[in-house]
Amino acid sequence: MQATIEPDLLKAFVAIADSGSFTDAAKRVHRTQSAVSMQIKRLEDLLGRPVFVREGRSVRLTPDGETLLGHARRILKAHQDALAAFDPSELQGTVSLGAVDEYAVAFLPSILNRFAETHPLVHVEVVVDTSPNLLDRLAENTIDFALITHGYGDDGGIILWREPVVWVTLATHVAHLEDPVPLALFHPGCIFRQWAIDALSREGRAYRLAYTSVSLAAIQAALRAGLAVGVLPRVNVTEGLRILDEGDGFPALPHYQIALRRADGARSPLHDHLEQHIVENFRRAVSTGDAPPRARALLALRSPRMEKGERIARQVTDGHAGHVT
Repeated sequence: MQATIEPDLLKAFVAIADSGSFTDAAKRVHRTQSAVSMQIKRLEDLLGRPVFVREGRSVRLTPDGETLLGHARRILKAHQDALAAFDPSELQGTVSLGAVDEYAVAFLPSILNRFAETHPLVHVEVVVDTSPNLLDRLAENTIDFALITHGYGDDGGIILWREPVVWVTLATHVAHLEDPVPLALFHPGCIFRQWAIDALSREGRAYRLAYTSVSLAAIQAALRAGLAVGVLPRVNVTEGLRILDEGDGFPALPHYQIALRRADGARSPLHDHLEQHIVENFRRAVSTGDAPPRARALLALRSPRMEKGERIARQVTDGHAGHVT
């Protein structure tokens, strides 16, 4: 008789594969690290071969582990779908989530992945646009939620994330030494663009607008070609790019904040669940170290529905956050 692999063993296995650590996986599956270790040993005994290679505090998949991972994801998805189909309390329907391009790239993968795990029957429509356009869509109730840059409109919503905006260029090129310095900036009306122009103007630094776009991918393409200096949220600075500072002749820029805004018409239990999920996802990103690379933030959760003055705040990393202007 062939062995049967219990879903809990596969859940622990996938959690370790995704986090790269037994410790982080234990937090995700709400078990102790020793219990997770025992689950993986049992899994490996059932398979008759190892699925992880231990490397200090981290782990990586063996070739057999990589083969198992795809099967494990499909099995868990089918298991979850089967349970949901017979659960009358399972939330269903469509919900729409808007996001600025930079935030969609950095944060939506983990948000959508974890929401799909807990709400497999929900259809999520994702809309990527600028903060002002997303606010217009919220006012028209054509989207339910939006992750926008705080500072537009009436400054309402829940503040989820805070970190610096930074000057960026390709590490192996010297576009930052050109005079005037070529810039790759976001669209007119973008607050990051205005901060950059104002900062250079105060310093008397000559510049020219070489590339502009609403798309993060387009701005990063110009940067990765070594053609310009850009201004990005620090969370979007990826491998190969270099952050410029005062020593390079580029003045410090303000911190930005991400706000979660909700449409007035989004008042169903499904909307409540998605809002709670997004807030918890950002909180988890800070508290467990699952934040995207280079991210350092002050997590402050603030909602109009909270009593005045009530706030949940957490300072992370060794720096002190500056003020948003």
